[in-house]
Amino acid sequence: MATAQRIDTPIQSNIDPNVDWKTVVETVLTSRMIDHLEETELVPAKKVLYQFSARGHDMAQVLLSQQLDDPLDAVCGYYRSRPLLLGLGVDLVHAIGSAMAREGGYSDGRDIGVVFNYPNQNGPKALPMCGGVGTQYSPTAGWAQAIEYRAKVMKEESAKRAIAVCLGGDGSVATNGFWAALTIATTQKLPVLFYIEDNQYGISVPSTFQTPGGNIAANLASFDGLKIWDGDGTDPEEASTLVKQAVNFVRDRNGPALLRLRVPRLQGHSFQDTQTYKSEEFVESEWERDPLPKLKEHVVPAILSEDEWANLKSEVENRVRSAIETADSLPVAKPETVATDVFFEEGKMQKIGGQWAEGYRPPASSDTPNPESKNRINMVTAIRRTLEHEMEINDRVTLFGEDIGPKGGVHAVTLGLQEKFGFDRVFDTSLNEEGIVGRAVGMAMAGLVPVPEIQFRKYADPATEQINDCGTVRWRTNNQFASPIVLRMPGGFFKCGDPWHSQTNEVQFAHSIGWKLAFPSNTEDAVGLLRTSLRGNDPVVFFEHRAQLDDPWARRPYPGDDFALPFGKAKKIANGERATLVAWGAMVQRCEEAAKGKDCDVIDLRTLIPWDQEMVLSSVSKTGRCLIVHEDNSTAGFGAEIAAKIADEVFLDLDAPVSRLTMPDIPSPHNAVLLNGAVPSVDAISQKLDQLLEF
Repeated sequence: MATAQRIDTPIQSNIDPNVDWKTVVETVLTSRMIDHLEETELVPAKKVLYQFSARGHDMAQVLLSQQLDDPLDAVCGYYRSRPLLLGLGVDLVHAIGSAMAREGGYSDGRDIGVVFNYPNQNGPKALPMCGGVGTQYSPTAGWAQAIEYRAKVMKEESAKRAIAVCLGGDGSVATNGFWAALTIATTQKLPVLFYIEDNQYGISVPSTFQTPGGNIAANLASFDGLKIWDGDGTDPEEASTLVKQAVNFVRDRNGPALLRLRVPRLQGHSFQDTQTYKSEEFVESEWERDPLPKLKEHVVPAILSEDEWANLKSEVENRVRSAIETADSLPVAKPETVATDVFFEEGKMQKIGGQWAEGYRPPASSDTPNPESKNRINMVTAIRRTLEHEMEINDRVTLFGEDIGPKGGVHAVTLGLQEKFGFDRVFDTSLNEEGIVGRAVGMAMAGLVPVPEIQFRKYADPATEQINDCGTVRWRTNNQFASPIVLRMPGGFFKCGDPWHSQTNEVQFAHSIGWKLAFPSNTEDAVGLLRTSLRGNDPVVFFEHRAQLDDPWARRPYPGDDFALPFGKAKKIANGERATLVAWGAMVQRCEEAAKGKDCDVIDLRTLIPWDQEMVLSSVSKTGRCLIVHEDNSTAGFGAEIAAKIADEVFLDLDAPVSRLTMPDIPSPHNAVLLNGAVPSVDAISQKLDQLLEF
């Protein structure tokens, strides 16, 4: 594709008859009236606590909304995007009631009112916004990739003209999310429009601190594979023409585009922002660029008379005041409901996101192994075979990550899968974990089953924001959206260790709301838990311990293509009366060996979120003693959660304090001697168990 260039399109001096200018006027006036009444009445009355005005940004956003007409179109905005949502048809009472944190609306009062979502099942969707700057970009790119996937792989005609649009301010172009999405969109030639509203300030920081010269369009002029428009977002004719040209360019499958519109921010960043960092002259110049008077000049008298404009303004005020009155009468959601919808709940299907929302139901399965052969295979082979089978029976499943294509992954788990299923279903990504997980979020919202791989646990750190946002989607949208992805993640020690490839730190994901967490110790469990994850309706972190991938102890016969294990059901691998050992991952094998001949229960948790409290508590009540062993660090490790639950529930049954054996609070050391001294060994577990039994 030719090098991109900045385009300054000649603007025709006539009114575009294909734009519904009366609706544009009505929607802009509605947005202005909401802003005005929030600032003058609702904020002072403390009925709205977070208020962000869209004055100055509003007209161009409404013009954009009129160009989005495909049911698979998706747009993701940010906290100044309410005019766009109003243009898409969001209910006025919901828009205002959400700002007042009342029942119903975008989130049932769970999220800030300006953090929107709009499922709009029969029209363009507004993907769930996040409070973090720049987090909207890579999920939007993921939606665009899912559109292409559905058209090319799933042969859906309905996906062939849809596009994805992402709104961001001039401050957001400095974020990792923006650059991740830009790389994804241009390298994959995706139907994405980056819509940048440049008001010259990110809160109080000038745009010149975000990108050299303060003009991202000029700086991306030589970015290959990207078409660029740059213009005035306050001029009705120019804004309308540029928006239409940019949208049509992307819709016609010419590749991604970026539209930068210069707009004024006519109020502070938020209501509390006094803008003392701006000079009086600059503020005056902003008001001189207010698009509302320009809009009026554009349509009066050509489309509306002066009286019609005045009457429309009066009607809008009455309508908004009535909506405020209705919203103010809405109750606050009941506190007892606030803990619902963290995970999928039977009978409560989300409106958008994941395969289940589109009618999928998992095939029949069994938690009883049915091996076709007694031959034991390693975990690498078993995971590969499970992925392969699920891809064969479900064309929504797609794998991606760094080096998973021709190389087959650094642990060879995906070896041969790209050759079998093609580049569209098994593909390599740029080296950007934020983009890997973020794109998976958007792909899942668009109905696919994305299975991103993070090469090593430590490499997930740059994706932390996307991981946390993904897990909370269902809860913060009040079950309107969900993003069930399966995040495969190898980690832990192998023949040696180091601080970068050998970390487990699984407790971080246990503390990430809305994620299920699987940590199998052997081939059979890996198959069963992975299959359940791929057929499920919640996001899952699937941890693959490097030491178990080819360990002889972990090998088992392949349990069959119908074998699936429920989450939250542990496995007792040894029975006894004197003590209970609890472990997961690589520590299960060591606990089993250390407990030989000592008359103990040994429990493999298999999943941490949820974990099998019933089995653990029942065993501890029986034995009176408990030793918890894990590879993660001691302080605030998951073992502390288990110990606390035991103390809460069965304290009176204990004959000794609950004991833990873990890695010290240090990174994983590289030298094998140092590593073996830090990770709980069979001997160390045996000695700790003896001390517990002698208490």
